[in-house]
Amino acid sequence: MISSLRGTVLAVSGSTAVIEVGGVGMSVHITPRHGLTLRAGSEAFVRTALIVREDDLSLFGFAESEELEVFDHLRSVTGVGPKSAMGVLAVLTPFEISRAIAMEDDSVFRKVSGIGPKTAKLIVISLAGKISVAAASAPVALRAEATLTESVLVALVGLGWPERVAAVAVDDAIANSPEAERTTVPALLRLALTNLGPGTNR
Repeated sequence: MISSLRGTVLAVSGSTAVIEVGGVGMSVHITPRHGLTLRAGSEAFVRTALIVREDDLSLFGFAESEELEVFDHLRSVTGVGPKSAMGVLAVLTPFEISRAIAMEDDSVFRKVSGIGPKTAKLIVISLAGKISVAAASAPVALRAEATLTESVLVALVGLGWPERVAAVAVDDAIANSPEAERTTVPALLRLALTNLGPGTNR
């Protein structure tokens, strides 16, 4: 069981990061919000869940222990696999998930791609009383940047670009432009569209 990784980030693209550990590059599924905190060439520590199937071994990585705990709880719900659980965590923080379950509000889960009304209701019923997460402790600036980036990603996907292509364009825009030029959704969206260019394949 691989429960964590510490090593050099070789690449970050969309919802995947490659981290070198002992000379071996490990591909890890992450959320776009987590990807914002990772940069190629820097050291990273991620908590992981190894999902073993007959024809596949997949690593899912998390920045915080609460995310890993919620991921495991979500996977215990009938109809929610690891990719769907990551989809929920890509849209909602552990605290937001905990609050929605406590308030018996399944509407927030219906907003997640791949989660239908029945599964959303089942999440609330199955996890009632099992998840308790304190309010987010991440710095306000980091949460704001994550929200900004997620909004731009949603806009680009809505315009027809694949999520992975859109995520790379947003990452490039953030890395190659002054912070003052990307403080709003329209500004960052323009920069990302410039990176994509008119000839980019959708």
